[in-house]
Amino acid sequence: MHGYFGVGLEKSSKPMNAGNLFRTAHAFGASFMFTVNADYSVKTAKSDTSVAPRNVPWYDFNSAEDLKLPAGCAMVGVEFLEDAVELPVFRHPLNAAYILGPEMGNLSPEILERCQHVVKIPTSFCLNVATSGAIILYDRLRTLGNFGERPVSTLGVPLPPLKHVQGSPLRRKLKK
Repeated sequence: MHGYFGVGLEKSSKPMNAGNLFRTAHAFGASFMFTVNADYSVKTAKSDTSVAPRNVPWYDFNSAEDLKLPAGCAMVGVEFLEDAVELPVFRHPLNAAYILGPEMGNLSPEILERCQHVVKIPTSFCLNVATSGAIILYDRLRTLGNFGERPVSTLGVPLPPLKHVQGSPLRRKLKK
């Protein structure tokens, strides 16, 4: 899979679920992780058994204004808003930073203003932050990864992944 992604959390109301989110991001291959206005500790969370902050670049930001992302990295807010794009029709940016809010609240207006995209999982009500993160990251892997197509029916056989094809070499004449 080309590109990279990071996972972040603004504020944090439940350390155990934050730990699950970061462990999941680590398992899916996050390139970096970050918090905004959050107090996160692996010791407090106890659920991040992969100890993501020791294995993946980690950034703590005090506010939305302090948040810095790599050039060309699109920030994607994950929030249960009426006008957010539903995940099944969302095209994930190749280089993205997904940010989720606290379970006992929402992403701040300052963070939402910085987001190039806001996506929601089409459920009847909000899910916990760890579950939401896992669904978002699975969807990214499923849509951007090189997997074959699912069969048309349960009796069918999945199609193999597409083969990567490069064009023929370019031959240039050197000027003398």
